[in-house]
Amino acid sequence: MLTISSLISLSYTFLQHYWCFVVALLGALLVFLLFVQGANSVAGSLGYTPEGRRLVYNSTGRKWEFTFTTLVTFGGAFFASYPLFYSTSFGGAYWLWMIILFTFVVQAVSYEFQNKIGNFLGPRTFQFCLTLNGILGPLLLGGAVATFFEGSNFIVEKENLISGAALTPVISHWANASHGLDALLNPWVLVFGFAVVFLARTLGILYVMNNVADEDIRSRGSVRLIGAAVPFVILFVAYLVHLLTKDGFAYDPATGIIFMEPYKYLHNLLDMWYLLIILIIGVVLVLYGIAIEIFGRPDKLSNCKWVNCQINKGIWPAGIGTVLTVLALLLCSAWNNTAYYPSTADLQSSLTMQNSCSSEFTLRTMFYVSLLVPFVLAYIVYCWRAIDARKITKEEIAEGEHTY
Repeated sequence: MLTISSLISLSYTFLQHYWCFVVALLGALLVFLLFVQGANSVAGSLGYTPEGRRLVYNSTGRKWEFTFTTLVTFGGAFFASYPLFYSTSFGGAYWLWMIILFTFVVQAVSYEFQNKIGNFLGPRTFQFCLTLNGILGPLLLGGAVATFFEGSNFIVEKENLISGAALTPVISHWANASHGLDALLNPWVLVFGFAVVFLARTLGILYVMNNVADEDIRSRGSVRLIGAAVPFVILFVAYLVHLLTKDGFAYDPATGIIFMEPYKYLHNLLDMWYLLIILIIGVVLVLYGIAIEIFGRPDKLSNCKWVNCQINKGIWPAGIGTVLTVLALLLCSAWNNTAYYPSTADLQSSLTMQNSCSSEFTLRTMFYVSLLVPFVLAYIVYCWRAIDARKITKEEIAEGEHTY
């Protein structure tokens, strides 16, 4: 157990690894919360009728704030703990991140205005925007995560800080005019991006089946679940095999030299066996959550009391498995002397935990503040349970004062 004296003596290396873990955990939670986007992307076929679509949008509409808040928190944590990554990626690849943020802003507007009185564009216009966000959001976020393994086209020039060439020196810049969109030209980035798209759809269908008390939606959900889960499994397995057999970006802590190492990410999982165990448990939980919905769902739901219904719980093992799997992959990209944000334009510009983190004082101060995080998580869990205390029904949508 940590004592006051041990907290004071925390090493700089420990703090770097600790904040890498925190950022990776936020990223993993964000991927799970993309079930909102995933459900919206299939709302038309899952809901089928206007009334059914409203059930889906009201189910996801109660959770979209969690996704957006986690995205902002993820960016803020990265900025505070690894500012050079923030300035390089969020500044250099700004077209990629601006499109991501724009689609999330459009999502928020679409929820509020799709059924407002005086909406001259009609509800289908805003529902199209929700579908667009449901596809582009996971695709681009997945592509951004894939660059942790595949690399990005940037150059870091720290000597600009002391050269005196400008009052506001630019430390890092993109090597071309695409500003991040060039990553989508890498087929493996697209493979991982679409894997996240179909994962989000899978989680979204599982969540709606658990959250909405409508037999038609649940019946169609099992079919749609197969259509989303099968492409996800194929794409994820393909990328995982690619990842474990490709050359990785290694870092020599003694000299600071970054070099290519064959089977680097496979070596990381073997060296850090605990991450391998977490990865395996996560994958098994995701597959289990999918399987119990496809093979274990009863034929008829008429005998089920919605408030206390114990079926359609696949979202929880699948959700926990998603968090564990993404957490293991993100830590594999940074721990064990690995460049977590490699540069394809200049190998020595690649970012590691050591050359891109904040000062020891900053990391230590934030560590003490982070001890309050469990209380925040407890409040989120409380709010989540309160929101989902009752399943959404057609009657609630017709009578509710605040519906989407």
